[in-house]
Amino acid sequence: MITTVDPITTTRAAALFLSTLCVADNPSTAEVVGAIERALRTHGGSAGCAADVAQAYGDHPELAAPRMRWARRLVGLVFPEPGGYALAA
Repeated sequence: MITTVDPITTTRAAALFLSTLCVADNPSTAEVVGAIERALRTHGGSAGCAADVAQAYGDHPELAAPRMRWARRLVGLVFPEPGGYALAA
């Protein structure tokens, strides 16, 4: 089965994947948004994030897959609709 994810969600998940937030953290909406914004700046936008995520999968696939699942889940909670916010800050 093929699922489609909008590019904004994909970019947010990649940025969160690369952020300094820990999987064990229980971040607030503001912390998630801030972490995504910082990662996008640090890694050169969406293209840089995509490249760095690809490198992480190549270097450590056993660690990358669970972290991306975490990032996708968290992005889905914070941004259930593209461009929107769900959780209170």
